[in-house]
Amino acid sequence: MRFPRASGVLLHPTSLPGPHGSGDFGPAAYHFVDWLATARQRLWQMLPLGGIGPGNSPYMSSSAFAGNVLLIDLAELGQHGWLTADELLPPDGIEPHRLNFAAVWPYRMDRLARAARRFAATATPQQTQALQAFCAEHASWIDDYTLFMALADHHDWAPWCDWGTGLAQREPTALAAARLQHAERIAFWTFCQWRFFVQWERLKDHATSRGVQVIGDAPIFIAYQSAEVWARQDLFELDARGQPTVVAGVPPDFFSETGQRWGNPLYRWSAHAAEGYAWWVERIRRTFELVDIVRIDHFRGFASYWEIPASEETAIRGHWRPGPGEALFDAIAEALGTLPIIAEDLGVVTPDVEALRRKFSLPGMRILHFAFGGDSANPFLPHNHEADTVVYSGTHDNDTSVGWWATATEAQRRHASAYLPTDGSDIAWELIRTACASVADTAVHPMQDVLRLPGADRMNYPGKPSGYWEWRFSWDQVKPAHAQELALLTRLYGRDGVVVA
Repeated sequence: MRFPRASGVLLHPTSLPGPHGSGDFGPAAYHFVDWLATARQRLWQMLPLGGIGPGNSPYMSSSAFAGNVLLIDLAELGQHGWLTADELLPPDGIEPHRLNFAAVWPYRMDRLARAARRFAATATPQQTQALQAFCAEHASWIDDYTLFMALADHHDWAPWCDWGTGLAQREPTALAAARLQHAERIAFWTFCQWRFFVQWERLKDHATSRGVQVIGDAPIFIAYQSAEVWARQDLFELDARGQPTVVAGVPPDFFSETGQRWGNPLYRWSAHAAEGYAWWVERIRRTFELVDIVRIDHFRGFASYWEIPASEETAIRGHWRPGPGEALFDAIAEALGTLPIIAEDLGVVTPDVEALRRKFSLPGMRILHFAFGGDSANPFLPHNHEADTVVYSGTHDNDTSVGWWATATEAQRRHASAYLPTDGSDIAWELIRTACASVADTAVHPMQDVLRLPGADRMNYPGKPSGYWEWRFSWDQVKPAHAQELALLTRLYGRDGVVVA
């Protein structure tokens, strides 16, 4: 699918300002949408909106369908009388430029629990009916998810295969007893998801009203400790006890000499094929209910994926295995039609990956940080870009552009200095301008680059197990010139639908 020529900003909602330790769906999110519109940006790209997993990564969610409860605006709960003014006071440990998960997670979970209890005690018939309607609308996943989360809480998040045979193997009598025993906690998780979806729908409507489309992110894999793996064990490569036999990752590459052992269970693709890829169709359908465009992370895994024995501590001794290929995307297209999907085609891109992407007319990605230091054939160099691509200076996995320049090799600096040309003194905006000028239909700029921030403000460092996903900005860092300069580049390079004479 060809996208209209446009540009936007990459910013995860947790990076927004706000009084409760983490960015959320509150006033700052609406203000950011308005700022994007002022800057003539038509796209807001986010990371996955699901819950976080090990290392606080949004790519290791406990559900492929549920939302991240950290994103719930607590102030909105207070407007309903479910939280008091004192309970909305910021917790200790709040940092304006960092999400301190150790302080924020217990604070927010405590406030959500208080709000859920007050809702249960004071809900009006209309509110109860609204919650019931939400549950009916999301019946395909909500019951398994809420029970899974309640059981995980009860077992202190021990792996679900250690919950006892009855629960691990989902014996009907054990599940029925658990629903009775943990009814209050199930109600809590149901309440949280209801408020997440209500608040998100309002924010999404505001973005639409301002001409801003949302690019969401769908990780190819999901966490082992997730509702869907527990609920549909037949769809994953697990042994008789429910433990993974092989796990996901990537071989050694630019980011890591030992590769990356992500640890996600791999799909049993034969089982998915046998049911017409119904689970994947539902996942994509639900994702598009939330966002306008979907970026599928690690797209190359659909052509072939790196299979690592679960006993291995690194990704070195993995093997390539064939993915579902065209059959999966044929099933999605047949069920849902042509969809605006971006293929994250980075890493080891072989001809079969490229063929699969082109077969379904999915835009790929071009990263300017990867463009320099080689020869003129490098596909990331702007003169090799194609229209059906999305160009970035860097992604959430890259350093900021200022940080990249500070650590670049001498060959990279010489090449970039000659090509752009630049002396590196304003490298972030040099790359933003270069992205805007590209023939690529879509250009997306990390917010850190818009603000010219150093490497200390990067979002993630692949292969590092902790210390990331924490970056936040504050509004005092955003100057009028930032929006003005973005708007100028957008008009100059025709990314707002207006032809410049």
